[in-house]
Amino acid sequence: MEEKKEIDKEEEKSGKEERVRRITQIYYSNKMIQEEMLKFASGREIVPKYFEGFGKRPDTLQYTSDILGLVKKGATSFHASEEIWENPLEIDSEMSAEDINRLRKGWDLVIDVDSKYLDYSKIATRLMIDALESFGIKNYGVKFSGSKGFHIIVGGRAFPEEYEGKKTKEMFPEWPRAICEFLTMSIKPEYNKIVSGLEINFEALKERTNLSKENIVEVVCPECGRACKKGKSVTFVCPQCKTSIKRKDVKITKRKLKCINDNCAGFFEVKNEEDYYYCEYCKISNINKTDYSGKYKAIYTNYAKEQGGSGFVEGISGNKLAGLDLVLVAPRHLFRMPYSLHEKTALASVVIGKEEIEKFDPARDADPLRVKIGKFMPENEIGEGRKILAAALSWKKMQNSEEEKIGNKKYENYEGIEVKGVSEDMFPKPIKKLLMGLKEGKKRGLFVLLTFLKSLNFSPEFINQRIREWNKLNEPSLKEGYVKTQIEWHLKQRKKILPPNYSNDNFYRDLGLLEEKPKVKNPIVEVMREIRKRSG
Repeated sequence: MEEKKEIDKEEEKSGKEERVRRITQIYYSNKMIQEEMLKFASGREIVPKYFEGFGKRPDTLQYTSDILGLVKKGATSFHASEEIWENPLEIDSEMSAEDINRLRKGWDLVIDVDSKYLDYSKIATRLMIDALESFGIKNYGVKFSGSKGFHIIVGGRAFPEEYEGKKTKEMFPEWPRAICEFLTMSIKPEYNKIVSGLEINFEALKERTNLSKENIVEVVCPECGRACKKGKSVTFVCPQCKTSIKRKDVKITKRKLKCINDNCAGFFEVKNEEDYYYCEYCKISNINKTDYSGKYKAIYTNYAKEQGGSGFVEGISGNKLAGLDLVLVAPRHLFRMPYSLHEKTALASVVIGKEEIEKFDPARDADPLRVKIGKFMPENEIGEGRKILAAALSWKKMQNSEEEKIGNKKYENYEGIEVKGVSEDMFPKPIKKLLMGLKEGKKRGLFVLLTFLKSLNFSPEFINQRIREWNKLNEPSLKEGYVKTQIEWHLKQRKKILPPNYSNDNFYRDLGLLEEKPKVKNPIVEVMREIRKRSG
């Protein structure tokens, strides 16, 4: 029976591939499609994708005939770099970062909004565009990704050639990544608010995603947009003098608490207990509004309401429910070209206007046989993006500073332990499972491994060797050029970047690495405890 199911599945897959191949032959024969793709390809690295995987890198499109030539060889879709090069064919995976910077002419900002549900992608895309416009960006392009997301592009011309003494062309991927993170955090409160207002069938959700209502409830900080921590607030009242006090995170015991009124000999009794929320980065909570400093207001978008602590509202986490995930910008990162087909859906990555997002219907509007041509690459004014770049970099600087403080505080109990002599048998179970290789989410897995190994002070030689051993176990393996640039980038960072916490579902849970509920917040803590245990 199982064997028959496998045969049926293979036959279905084979039939689908044959259908897509027939569509690609017809679709890419369209002269207008060819010309639009060739126009966008100028100065970019272009890589075709086949059913078996990506084609050789680097590659380019020089003539419209190149497109049909690759299609005849089996290419189903085409992917382009965000970076603009002097000559893309000179790119070599063995190049140093300095050589890459010399070859790079510039980069465009591409915001990749990718959700499991198209309706949620529409919400996030509209909010992203509103945020861009609030920073004075009038010119941008929008296109359908071909599946369930959208791409927004702002041309490199919008950003200054130099900012704070640094050449913009050399700040890839750091600067576009900072802008993407800043925008994600900016829209998060409003995104959660809108998603919370939608009708959700929690029973169907549980069945489909294994997420219960409790799993997707979240409270975000009204100042920085991060998820808040939950605590317990206890109100005490003295029955004799009626003095009342409120204390956070007090452990209730049988021991009585003496009244703080000097003229009273009574003892406090618990009046009530309630949950409260606090941001460990901004140091504000919804029970102490005087904690609010407002230090982010000057650089935060209009979604950061000036409400102080009163802005803490419990609601549905749009990110957990809809999987809002701006794909991390990385060196030589590729995205689907405008008007490329999607190899799985056979839909076209069509260009649309802001006003078309709401009513966009992929089956109707992305039908490859009924495509309408529009302009994806905007004609940005010089310096149009300066304001958002300045805001994003200021925000990122503050984020790094706050995260470093929090990180130091979290691990201050382990400062006396020297991190050396760590062996793989001391690694946490999720890391051991990750090291066995992945079929999906390999780029996220690479980020976890690099930050984990570097945080434990393994030598560059060991990290290089261990990452490549791991990559051989992936199905399929990540491209050598991508792995090399990621290793180089992480090794040159002076600031310690800790691996994501276990609570970050985009990593451990989505990658299937958690078999049980973790007893600690971060895999580094597990290793530190093991070191202390063995040294004690």
